Order: sequence, then structure tokens, then C-alpha cells
Amino acid sequence: MLSAKFSYILQLFILFVVFQEPALAIKKSYIVYLGGHSHGSEVTSADLLRVNEFHHEFLGSFLGSKEKAKDAIFYSYRRHINGFAAVLEEEDALEIAKHPDVVSVFLDQGKQLHTTHSWDFLMLERNGDIHPSSLWKKARFGEDTIIANLDTGVWPESESFNGKGFGPIPSKWKGICQLNGTAGAPCNRKLIGARYFNKGYSAYGGEVNSMMNIARDYDGHGTHTLSTAAGNFVPGASIFGVGNGTAKGGSPKARAAAYKVCWPPINGLECFDSDIMEGFDMAMHDGVNVLSVSLGGDAVDYFEDGIAIASFHAVKNGIVVVASAGNSGPTPGSVSNVAPWILTVGASTIDREFQANVKLRNGITLKGTSLSKALPKDRYYTLISAEKAKAANASALDAILCQEGALDPEKVKGKILVCLRGDNARVDKGEQAAVAGAVGMILCNDAASGNEIMADPHVLPGYTYRLYEWCCCLRLRQLNQASTRANYRLQRKF
Repeated sequence: MLSAKFSYILQLFILFVVFQEPALAIKKSYIVYLGGHSHGSEVTSADLLRVNEFHHEFLGSFLGSKEKAKDAIFYSYRRHINGFAAVLEEEDALEIAKHPDVVSVFLDQGKQLHTTHSWDFLMLERNGDIHPSSLWKKARFGEDTIIANLDTGVWPESESFNGKGFGPIPSKWKGICQLNGTAGAPCNRKLIGARYFNKGYSAYGGEVNSMMNIARDYDGHGTHTLSTAAGNFVPGASIFGVGNGTAKGGSPKARAAAYKVCWPPINGLECFDSDIMEGFDMAMHDGVNVLSVSLGGDAVDYFEDGIAIASFHAVKNGIVVVASAGNSGPTPGSVSNVAPWILTVGASTIDREFQANVKLRNGITLKGTSLSKALPKDRYYTLISAEKAKAANASALDAILCQEGALDPEKVKGKILVCLRGDNARVDKGEQAAVAGAVGMILCNDAASGNEIMADPHVLPGYTYRLYEWCCCLRLRQLNQASTRANYRLQRKF
């Protein structure tokens, strides 16, 4: 009896202790935006120290000590943007937002990345010849303009960033080159600077290792966008022998700089406002003339949008900010980077197609596009829908999307596989088709993709078709049309 009473009292005591212990509040990364600085554009080391001290004292007044503030802040925006990024409890963030000197306090939001003949199409050149009246000539090909991007970094060995023939680096340039070491190559007179920013990514939970403390591009997106804007002349460029010519950016004689703010995805998010804003602040300090931003997210209030805030300060300092409209749509409100001081650019048309045709034994020809190699023209292959080729333990949906592990190699081997676009990447579908033993792939659009088709360099002969052709594919399957012959050719229209 005594033992039972003791056990009961002990349980009550434990419950009392548990309920007396305050629950640990969840901390998240916030950005506290304070507007601009009182110092001018020429920032001194004393100015930087003063701003640092002010940010620590300001946050310390809410957290209880300057030391706690120092631990919480991981970015102090000290040059042009006034504010800081810190790991805070929601209660503290709400209190800080009430302060009269605070413009806004918002969560550190994640953003996503947005994805040779163009200059001919825009009439800057014609069949490789540049006319004396070309805008390129008038603008001296962007000579000594400093163009930078905020993206996944840069691959410095790319011929687009070859510094041969360039004069001294402009004297106004204050940037550095964080591409040194065993994993990187130095900058040159073309690629004059590179920095990386990953503290916001780390605060969100991203795993950062020594290989990530460098501005080198392991993704390819940043190298692509920077070379599109400022890539040097590269003769003899092609994609597997298709689209031959001289590759070049919009300003081939401009200087280039890369600010790496995007990293491997966390829940689909790759670039965080805190890193982006620090990248902007440093780019303004370094002396950039044009900033290219091919990333974004859902449209939010300007005072809670890191890109909108940072680009406002950049434009105020005479920098042109060009940003992508995004990959979403075409529904209302799906455009990214809508602040009126940003030059927001959407997709356009082009007068060239990489046409790839599939000819059926009954004489029907499906017209699509591809950048991969062709199958022999004198041979027919069996056509099979991925839905009919599903593995025993896979769903029909995973199979028709050609997801990893969803295909039965015994059914696929030696045939042309028909996959549906959607969910996983287009080139990934080709890889899964190849793994399963297919000799080729037909990738047909789903309803969401409609008639938009993309030419891709698949690992096997792979062709993409519009929604209309996909309906034809379905009809062919119903009629049990089993054999097909694929051929490939480039069609250019002027």
C-alpha cells in the first residue's frame, strides 16, 4: 500500500516538473529590414564597424544582451542595405516588427532557380555577320561593363570566360575571387570576380561542407545564365553537332562576376533571401553595373521580398537589375520578380527548331524535337507504352512517368519506350528508359505542358512531342500499332 502511494506521488511530482518546464520555442531565420544607411556610397571600415555595433545593440535590446544578439545574427547588411539576418523566436520577431525604426521583419524565404541563335533572331547579327549599324557595334559589345549574376556560381574553365585579349580590369572593381584552392581556378580579365554566400542556406538546415565554401558551379545553371549575359565569343560551338556556330553572350566584351547564392535543394528550395540580399549588398560594393537574377518565388509584399528590397537599393545606386519572370503559369499571379524597378523578362519565341521525326510503318510521321542522336533510318523498332512496361511492384502512374524502378527491363529491352512528361525531369526519363534497355524514347506532353516542347540532349535517342501528338500516341497504342522507325533532322526557319 505504501509502495503504491509512493508511486502515485512520484508520478504527480514528475508531471508537475514537466508542466513547469517551459516549452522550447522554435527558432527560425528572419530578416530585419531597417531601410538605408546614413553613410554615403563610399563606405569606410569605421562605417562598417559602427553598423555592426548598432545591429548588435539593437537586437540585444530585445534578446537581453549584446552577446545573444551576436550569436543570433549571421548576416549584417552594412554597405547599402540596412538590416540583418538572424535566428529568432517568433515572439521576438513580432516585437522587433513593432519598433518605429523597423521597416519590416519577415521569414527568410527560399527561392527556386528559373531556366546561340538568339542574337541573330534579335537582329544583332545576320548569319554570323555583324552589320556596322548593329546595336552591338554601337554599344561596343558591352566593353568594360561589369555584369554579374546571383545564381549557382560559375565554372571558370568555360571558354565563355576566357580572358585572352582583354585589357586591365577596370580600376573601379573592388571584388575578390573565391575560386582559389584545389577545387577552383583563378579569375582572369574576363571573369573578374566570384563570391559565395551560404549562411542563410545553412541556417535553414542545409548541409554545408568544405567543398561548398567556394563559388564554383557544380549545377551548371549559373554558368549558363552568366554566359548568356556576358559570355565571350566561342567559335565552333554546337550541341552534338547541331546548331553549329559561334556562341556568345548579349555583351561578349563585358567583364563577368559570379555571386553564388544557390545550393542543393532543401524541400525544393535552393536560394534564400538572406544569402541573396548579402550577395546584392556585396555586388553594389564591388562595382557591378548590371545584375542578372534568374531565380525567384511566389509574388509577396515588396517589404517581405528579399529580391525586391535588395534590387531597390541596387537601382538606387545606378545598377540595372534584370530578373526572370519565372517558370510558372500561365495562370494569373504566377509571374515572379514583379517590383516595378526590376526589368523582368519572360520567355519569347525563336525562329529555329531542332526537329526530330518519328515515322511509323503505316506512313504516319510524328513531328517533335530533340538534341540527341538518331536511330538508324533503315530499321523499324517495336513501340511500347511505359504503362504497359511497368514493373510488377510499380504503379501505372509511376511507370507511365518513367520513374526510377518503375519499368520492367524484360518488357522494354530493344524497344522504343513511350513516356509521359511530368513530375521527374525530362532527361531523367531518358536515363530510366536506357537503364531498362530501351533503344529510344518518345516523350509526350501531358495536359499541363500542352504544346510547349523542349529539345533535350538525352542519353539515348529521345524525342519530345506536343500534347496533340501524345493523343496520337494513345490512339496508336489502342490500335496496337507496334512498329516505328525514327529519324532526326535539324530544320531552320528564317
